[in-house]
Amino acid sequence: MQFSLRLALAAVISLASLAAAPYAHAARVGVLSNRNFDFVAGDLSAHISGHHFTAVDVSNGPPDLPTLMASYDEILLFEDRLFQSAPAVGDAVYQFAEAGRPVILATFYDQDRSDRSGQALGQAHGWGQLETIDPNTTDTFGAQPNPKSLNAGSLVAHPLTVGVSSLFANPIAGIGYAGGNQAKPGTLVLAAWAQPNANNQVDPAIALRLLPTSCVMMIGMAPVLPLDGTIGTDFGGDYYQVWKNAFDFGAGNCGRGWIVPALSPALLAAMGLLLFTLAAFTLRRRGARLPGRR
Repeated sequence: MQFSLRLALAAVISLASLAAAPYAHAARVGVLSNRNFDFVAGDLSAHISGHHFTAVDVSNGPPDLPTLMASYDEILLFEDRLFQSAPAVGDAVYQFAEAGRPVILATFYDQDRSDRSGQALGQAHGWGQLETIDPNTTDTFGAQPNPKSLNAGSLVAHPLTVGVSSLFANPIAGIGYAGGNQAKPGTLVLAAWAQPNANNQVDPAIALRLLPTSCVMMIGMAPVLPLDGTIGTDFGGDYYQVWKNAFDFGAGNCGRGWIVPALSPALLAAMGLLLFTLAAFTLRRRGARLPGRR
């Protein structure tokens, strides 16, 4: 009986491992934005293997939380021009993050953050509750038309900086595509731009805020750079490595040990049948040992 129990438990563990295995290596990434979400999802798919990128138009509001949870393992959120639905989108992404799913923020997220008051962009809408757990505030201006290059001396050894030694982003047509942030207390700044922000403070290039329930990363450059600029001229260095590291880190549940996701109905049925069979077998063995039974 003990051998049968061990065998059944091993089978259950194996089934659970099979359910969790895809999440440990490949993540379903929702690419959320009000514009150019389709380009960014396609560009990341073309340059980063091992993950699945899906464009999600949130210009008129976000999908509900059950849809986000069922469809994506992690989210990349950015915007391209201000949009009124930003607070509702921020609230939905906050709920996603608080449910334990990793979130990656990117420029131009900063331009709609509620503390952005500089630039002739109109009033920022804010990102709702997401602003309570994001890694950075802005320097009040956000990305400015100034060249940004990585301060190699600022790199901290971490999964988010593996294989990263250089990075740069230049203005394109008078528009800045990187920087303009300031880390919150408790945020890990894993890499910084060599140029300070508008407050003459450290401008994070790669930042992480890891809380008990949420993991939020911020990459301080725009994922639309390949759409508007030329690699090697307008931006470059280890550009795609930075993004890959972020998705890889999220796929590993930000180093917290993977939580097995909700099992599919078919797998739950199989596990239930296995446990039922084990229970029936155990009862039969016990019955066979009762006095008077042959």
